Amino acid sequence: MSALEPKDINWQTTSNRQAHHTDKFYSQELIVRRNQPFSFLLFLNRSLGDGERVGFIASTGPNPSESARTKAVFPLSSGTSAGGWSAQLLDSKDNVLTISVLSPASAPIGWYTLSIQISSGGKDIILKLGRFILLFNPWSQEDGVFMSNHAEREEYIQEDAGIIYVGSSNRIGVVGWNFGQFEEDILNICLTVLDKSLNFRRDPATDVARRGDPKYVGRVLSAMVNSNDDSGVLAGNWSGNYTGGQDPRSWNGSVEILKEWKRTGFRPVQYGQCWVFAGTLNTALRSLGIPSRVITNFNSAHDTDRNLNVDVYYDADGTPMERGSDSVWNFHVWNEGWFARADLGSSYNGWQVLDATPQEKSQGVFQCGPASVFAVREGDVDQDFDMPFVFAEVNADRVTWIYDASSGTQKQNSSDPHIIGKYISTKAVGSNSRVDITDKYKYPEGSRQERQVFEKALGKLKPSASFGPTSARGLEVEERDPSISGKFKVTGILAVGKEVNLGLILKNLTSDMKTVTVNMTAWTIVYNGTLVHEVWKDSVTISLDPSEEMQYPVKISYAQYEKYLKSDNMIRVTSVCQAPDESEVVVERDIILDNPNLILEMLDQAQVQKPLNVQMLFSNPLDEPVKDCVLMVEGSGLLLGSLKIDVPNLSPKEQSRVRFEVLPTRSGTKQLLADFSCNKFPAIKAMLSVDVDE
Repeated sequence: MSALEPKDINWQTTSNRQAHHTDKFYSQELIVRRNQPFSFLLFLNRSLGDGERVGFIASTGPNPSESARTKAVFPLSSGTSAGGWSAQLLDSKDNVLTISVLSPASAPIGWYTLSIQISSGGKDIILKLGRFILLFNPWSQEDGVFMSNHAEREEYIQEDAGIIYVGSSNRIGVVGWNFGQFEEDILNICLTVLDKSLNFRRDPATDVARRGDPKYVGRVLSAMVNSNDDSGVLAGNWSGNYTGGQDPRSWNGSVEILKEWKRTGFRPVQYGQCWVFAGTLNTALRSLGIPSRVITNFNSAHDTDRNLNVDVYYDADGTPMERGSDSVWNFHVWNEGWFARADLGSSYNGWQVLDATPQEKSQGVFQCGPASVFAVREGDVDQDFDMPFVFAEVNADRVTWIYDASSGTQKQNSSDPHIIGKYISTKAVGSNSRVDITDKYKYPEGSRQERQVFEKALGKLKPSASFGPTSARGLEVEERDPSISGKFKVTGILAVGKEVNLGLILKNLTSDMKTVTVNMTAWTIVYNGTLVHEVWKDSVTISLDPSEEMQYPVKISYAQYEKYLKSDNMIRVTSVCQAPDESEVVVERDIILDNPNLILEMLDQAQVQKPLNVQMLFSNPLDEPVKDCVLMVEGSGLLLGSLKIDVPNLSPKEQSRVRFEVLPTRSGTKQLLADFSCNKFPAIKAMLSVDVDE
């Protein structure tokens, strides 16, 4: 009798991928999810004889071993085995075996090799059958990433486009983002991200063995999406100067970033800011099968000394100062991944904060999370991972100091426990509406529970909290009721190219006459508070009658701010107001200027594999020409890769009309994203929902 050997294999890729919810991936490999059987047809050169046995070996990583659970040896049997890998004979006809293989719910994810082990005539031969990719399985109840709700799985695993909230607490804006986790090569690149990590380079066998744990994979990805300690994906830059790379605001999604990282031999892509890191991390999490979403926190605290205070400084002239290392970001964007926390207990299951923006080191590396959202709300800052930092981002008190350069002294001006952690937002399931999830992170501002949780957290942090001279807690601060109040009010249209018109409203809160010295400045800033350039200043002395309220006009011309405005379009206006023998009142407002509109319109009905014409309209609102105009277009399921179109220069007030073609490859609602840049407008955004028919 001839030696028994396999002649051919049919992986039944199409039916397996449909059953495993991996049919959207562009590449045609066999991609399956753990703890769910996949079947294939094995063609042998003859039928199995008596005493001949067939078994299988599944292995992953560079040094597979059974002890590390990166290699499994299992027989072909008639039933399923509990716990480990198993292979079941479903059918045997002539020389064709129909075999079903089941992986355990805790198996490491990644590339696997499947080999066959044939025992015949006292000899064992092992032959490689092929490779497949194993992913986390949110559809399986036994998997740590299990998500029971169908609509949520569709959004947090299967949706490949989304929107990210940006701006400020009084002006929430949106940007579209192409996650593109199913696009060509993206899954492979995301698996490569794991292989480039410090953990893998130090100890590949242990790293691969730990890839069955979503909290481990999430933490490694949070370190690898930034380039700070490793050959990670994105280099961060908040300076306002982005020469040598791309302005972070100009990206439309993660696909171009991840492909660029691979194309350059895994050199960090320049540049990212928080929503770019979060959009890219979201792509990696969804591609590997961890349900995930993008979260924006407005007035986000960056507390560097774990005392739950962020200290902000001004000089007596009203100039904001970059003193100390704490900061308050207008907004900060991170991710939540959905998985169980067996390490903490089931009440901590569910959404976990993961943050790839490099802000603080954790265990020696710029990484953050997973931090249980439930633990944040309960003030359990002693639980893993990075809880004190995440808790402070949404809960710290903002403490204002006035610094006197001549004497080198500072005095506390005020403390605000309510301003940090506002309008915590994410995209709704199944629609583009904003959902406010602030109540998942903290009890209602000012409630008894909220202060109790704050005191509980502070108590747990006290041993390491530094109550130095810059910490307001533990210092008795004499707070007298101020005799005047002030606020900035917008009195005109806020648009790039137009004069900025504000009013400083001052009110005398006493029954005495008050003479108030007012020092005002305006600076262009980056959204995280980085000061770019002073564009305006003014000083005035104002007399207020008892209980009088008056408005002082603030006018900043386009010529004053034009050269220094960054793509954030943000200007910080501050005023330090002082009545004699009283402490200063600090008034601050960050304003955001609107870009001109960029309009996208479909010129035909969208259909799969039928070219679709799209038109872009843009009017130059300025009294001067704009040049170096480029349109970048991207959209998963609508075009492969991205489209770059050079747009002719525009005279003052001229309208531009550009037509281009896309080719839809998948049906359903898809998102087309455009970024228009020129010498006067670094990043104007547009998005268009496209319903594609079969």
